[in-house]
This record gives sequence, C-alpha cells and structure tokens, in this order.
Amino acid sequence: MQLQIWSDIACPWCWVGKKNLEAALAQFDHPAQVVWRAFELNPEAPATPPQPVDYVGRLASKYGMGRQDAQAFIDRMTQAGKSVGVDFRFDRIRPCNTFQAHRLLAWAHTLGPGRQDALKERFFEAYMHQGLDLNDPDTLSRLASEVGLDADAATAVLGDGSFADEVRADQTTARALGITGVPFFVFGPGIAASGAQPPATLLDALKQAHKLQTTEAAASSTVDGAPGVCGVDGCD
Repeated sequence: MQLQIWSDIACPWCWVGKKNLEAALAQFDHPAQVVWRAFELNPEAPATPPQPVDYVGRLASKYGMGRQDAQAFIDRMTQAGKSVGVDFRFDRIRPCNTFQAHRLLAWAHTLGPGRQDALKERFFEAYMHQGLDLNDPDTLSRLASEVGLDADAATAVLGDGSFADEVRADQTTARALGITGVPFFVFGPGIAASGAQPPATLLDALKQAHKLQTTEAAASSTVDGAPGVCGVDGCD
C-alpha cells in the first residue's frame, strides 16, 4: 500500500506528524510505501535566508498577539516535539525558500526504498534543530551525503534544475485535492488524514486503507479536526 504525505520541511507539525506516523507503522502488520510530496508553505520565502530571526516577535506580528502569548505558543509546540523525541530550536531557525530541498527529495524518491524518508528526516533536523540554510546547494548536497546519497549526484541535480516539474506536479495535485494545510496524509485508495494526528488515529487510517485496498471497495473517508496543522497563513 502506498502512503503519500504532503508536507514542508519548514512545518514543525510535519516533523511531529512524521514521528507519529513512524509509531503507527511500527504497529501496522502490512508493508507500506511512504512517499513524501512537496508543499511550500511560503513559495515567496527569500532565497537567501536571514540569520536566526526573533521567532517570538515573528509570531506575535503574524498573528497579532503579544509576545507572552507567542512565547506560550512556541512552548506548547516545543513540548509537543519533546513528546515524540524532537528537539525544536526556534531560536536558530533561518526561514528560507524550500523549493530546492523539495527537488532533492523528489530525486531521492527515485533511488530506492527508504532513501527519501532518510533525507526528509535529515532536512527536518537541519532546519528545525540546527538552523541551517536549506536553500544553499552545498548544504543540501552535504546533508544528502550524510544519509548515504551521492553528494556529486545531488549537486548535479541542484545545478541542472531537474525534478522541478515533479515538485510542481505535487503542488498541482495538492490544489486539486483541496489541501491547504500540512501534514496531509493520503492512505492507499482514499483515506485521508489532516494534521499531526496521534499514532492511534494514523494506525486506524492505515488499517481502513488496507481493508479498502484488499476488498477493492470504492469508498473514501477523511479524518479532520486534530491540532497540528501548518498552512500558508501559519501553524495551529
């Protein structure tokens, strides 16, 4: 069964959702192929990111709240990360354009099972914990090499513009599906889950999708309403 996930490495809830999915898959008794699809939360993000920003001030300005409320928001998200083994460092984040990273993820998908997933995890850590520039070609190639991919091949991909069409195709599909926030999971033949759902909910969706696929039933279902979604206007 194929599991497709639309997400962005600039989305903290997407990293939490990935960890929740891993916990669900560990309890799932059937093989599942995970495919990461591209979604840019901010396509207009600068190609050259600033040094680490005042994230509290950034949130306060974005949502029209006071710094105290913005800090409480960050604290809640940080605690959510800790609960799944993720160490968010919002004080280090350098907001940047993620299109090039998505191109490299699309390339990694062609290299065999697990390669794309490993690169996705490394990108999350680099962006959300280390505060690296995820639009810099040298950084992206180095991160690819750290998960066993060929750095020279990664550099070539970044240099020749390949896999841009694949990224845009993912974004076109997202619009067609009405996806406005990520993470967004599509399980097999038509089960969808929006947001960083808990492992139990994702496991249930996996089981439903497997049952539908096995019986070739033409049915669909959507799981909504959980906290933990990032959209173009920000994160819940």
